[in-house]
Amino acid sequence: MPEPSVSTPAMIEAEGLSKFYGPFAAAREVSFRVNQGELVAFLGPNGAGKSTTMKMLTGYLAPSEGIARIAGHDMFKDRIAGSVRLGYLPENGPLYPDMTPHSLLSFFADARGMAKDYKKNRIEAVIDLCDLKSVVHKAISKLSKGFRQRVGMAQALLHEPDVLILDEPTAGLDPNQIREVRNTMRKLGETKTILLSTHILQEVEAMATRIILINEGRKVFEGTVDELKHVKGEFGDIADAFHKLTGAAA
Repeated sequence: MPEPSVSTPAMIEAEGLSKFYGPFAAAREVSFRVNQGELVAFLGPNGAGKSTTMKMLTGYLAPSEGIARIAGHDMFKDRIAGSVRLGYLPENGPLYPDMTPHSLLSFFADARGMAKDYKKNRIEAVIDLCDLKSVVHKAISKLSKGFRQRVGMAQALLHEPDVLILDEPTAGLDPNQIREVRNTMRKLGETKTILLSTHILQEVEAMATRIILINEGRKVFEGTVDELKHVKGEFGDIADAFHKLTGAAA
């Protein structure tokens, strides 16, 4: 994926985002931007503040300090307008287990006020994109975790958002399921701006335009895959660099 030009608009912006729970800082002064057309990997060890930062970016969590913007919309002051441009897949996102994928998508389409023809076309499109045809009328409670992840992805894509924020979309999946979800993300990366949280570093190297690395609530690196490999003047692989920047806490 090519690097965006300087004039490329920012679709995701974090400006000094902090979240405090009493004296504990889950995130502290996190700042970055993701430009239109980028797929940026958001990395960090467990408990580093990734999910907290993503929730602030999506408007699900109000920041203690700072500003989160989606497509230019302040997600604290203008969340509804920002949400129109945003598709969000949280880690282990909640689904209604008694519904089928089709009935779930129909429910969310109605909640968004989609016109009948547009609703029909969008449901068909996301079922095809996320490869759900074989289970579309099966109860979600009976689906494998891989299929449930794809149902969550379909729901996030239903309203044709420009921006996707995906929190650990392959967590807990087996290698075949990971491959299926990765193929879906590759398709999405052709037309969407994506911020992707993952622990699978091979995915990062294969797909990411840039990497943002967070540790103990603070951003500790932002740059390309090659720049991360040469972090601190030493050549290594992504896993080596990840350990150098976060291993002290472990």
